[in-house]
Amino acid sequence: MRELRKQKGLSQESLALACDLDRTYIGGVERGERNISLINIHKIAEALGVKAKELFNA
Repeated sequence: MRELRKQKGLSQESLALACDLDRTYIGGVERGERNISLINIHKIAEALGVKAKELFNA
């Protein structure tokens, strides 16, 4: 997810705002410290402009 976010030129904060999630949550997901729900996977994928499955390939 971090790689996709960086490719899009987004900061954690800007991605969090686009997803309506907290910046610390995005950071925790990127570091593998959070168990992410399917709802939030879809929110993040939509904000990044990719399909949800692409978050697992990056």
